Amino acid sequence: MSPVFPMLTVLTMFYYMCLRRRARTAARGEMMNSHRTIVSNNRTSPLNAEVVQYAKEVVDFSSHYGSENSMSYTMRNLAGVPNVFPSSGDFTQTAVFRTYGTWWDQCPSASLPFKRTPSNFQSQDYVELTFEQQVYPTAVHILETYHPGAVIRILACSANPYSPNPPAEVRWEILWSEKPTKVNASQARQFKPCIKQINFPTNLIRLEVNSSLLDYYTELDAVVLHGTEDKPVLSLKTSLIDMNDLEDDDYEEKDGCGMDNLNKKFSSAALGEGPSNGYFDKLPYELIQLILKHLTLPDLCRLAQTCKLLNQHCCDPLQYIHLNLQPYWAKLSDTSLEFLQARCTLVQWLNLSWTGNRGFISVSGFSRFLKVCGSELVRLELSCSHFLNETCLEVISEMCPYLQELNLSSCDKLPPQAFNHIAKLCNLKRLVLYRTKIEQTALLSILNFCSELQHLSLGSCVMIEDYDVIASMIGAKCKKLQTLDLWRCKNITENGIAELASGCPLLEELDLGWCPTLQSSTGCFARLARQLPNLQKLFLTANRSVCDTDIEELASNCARLRQLDILGTRMVSPASLRKLLEACKELALLDVSFCSQIDNRAVLELNASFPKVFIKKSFTQ
Repeated sequence: MSPVFPMLTVLTMFYYMCLRRRARTAARGEMMNSHRTIVSNNRTSPLNAEVVQYAKEVVDFSSHYGSENSMSYTMRNLAGVPNVFPSSGDFTQTAVFRTYGTWWDQCPSASLPFKRTPSNFQSQDYVELTFEQQVYPTAVHILETYHPGAVIRILACSANPYSPNPPAEVRWEILWSEKPTKVNASQARQFKPCIKQINFPTNLIRLEVNSSLLDYYTELDAVVLHGTEDKPVLSLKTSLIDMNDLEDDDYEEKDGCGMDNLNKKFSSAALGEGPSNGYFDKLPYELIQLILKHLTLPDLCRLAQTCKLLNQHCCDPLQYIHLNLQPYWAKLSDTSLEFLQARCTLVQWLNLSWTGNRGFISVSGFSRFLKVCGSELVRLELSCSHFLNETCLEVISEMCPYLQELNLSSCDKLPPQAFNHIAKLCNLKRLVLYRTKIEQTALLSILNFCSELQHLSLGSCVMIEDYDVIASMIGAKCKKLQTLDLWRCKNITENGIAELASGCPLLEELDLGWCPTLQSSTGCFARLARQLPNLQKLFLTANRSVCDTDIEELASNCARLRQLDILGTRMVSPASLRKLLEACKELALLDVSFCSQIDNRAVLELNASFPKVFIKKSFTQ
């Protein structure tokens, strides 16, 4: 091999480190001479009595295991005093998120991750809770009753949800954060992280979780907020930390969510006289562009302030082909979108999930941005973006003619009539409508006009009246469908399953968890196994009727099966599971929790014979 290529790699990494350091020092320079961080072991004054309160209400969340129409396993269980703690185990009275582990990232419906996601943002789900009284937080205790360790970030908001007057400014502050860590014990615990002091009172707390390292669903029982009515006085024992001593990773944490630079600095204003270009102008334009692709968005914002050459590179629309703004949800605003607008004319992937809530992004601000930047969009992520209304979906349908992927997961405030506009997006291949209020008429229209769909999520869509009609339309129109999520659909029967099995032969993933109207005695599950040989993931969660015949049909016909959930069945024996494990060599996940014929001894024997398969047996104490 020519020595040129190793040398080029070394030079590339050298210039990358130089650019990253220059970006950091550009932003640090403004604060080094004027800011010093105070770290204290603050204690409340004896005269400032501590207030201890449980959550009053759950006001927002990204997902939950439970139904929209019940209390079992829902986020609403986090409100009030504990229901279960200090008991350990799987209890319906707790709050449970929809996923755990890495299984959902390994199934056919998984989306490709966005590049340039900051390493310190690893949140997958969130829940927001309100409390009766605003306090200056001194502690937040989380009562975890099963598989603890998912909470990785706790934030406080300055807005009072119960105030009749909206605040002029809404601020979020991180009270505590940590990278995901493995907790080996599954027993209950009271999690008491050491939180930092903030300078405003709050009664709105947000927990963010990452369940990727968990062996099963985490279960939360209650959240306790400790605080004082008056701002705590710092103890006399304080120490000063010079900002020069902070490492890069520490600096990113102090920088919060990183969007202040977008709002204040990343504008199109002309640069003044700054430092020289060094040797960067000796490099080919394409090589500098390649190096800059390793920088996060805040780093690009900082680097754009260093010199005209790098400003030109940082503002090049080619740097924003894939734009992930979800990590900056706490600061992203109309102003941020306005500053980014000129640089995003070529954006193809855009992630605005979790953004814009509580007035941060307006309908007009979103519409202006999309009218300029939507023409090349292929993928648009809008999960939990509660600023969306019918006008927004109309703008999407008009401004994004090439859109192939649309995620509206948990946009539960969108009115039903808004979904009619999605039918205009005829190139859609992926559509996520989990926990939305889409109605049957709008969905039938979408299915009729969007025949290219390959991935469709209708989990927990409670406004759909007849899922058999929906299944019939899917089977007739969506011949290319590969994955289908019907989690907790309330009325699909064997007739709908027959339409799906015959009309969608390419299905690789099917979630029929908690569908109470399906009965194995009708032969619906055996039909699925015989007609869908490509199945890799099949969830039949909480269907009591799944039996040995169904398992044996899967063993005979679905050799590619990788994930199977039969939680709660009473009619499957260890012998049929052994046949399945012997036939399906790629099987990696088998959930047999609460299967009455599968005791712990049977699970141990199967685990010994098939050590590569994760066989889960949940319990309640």
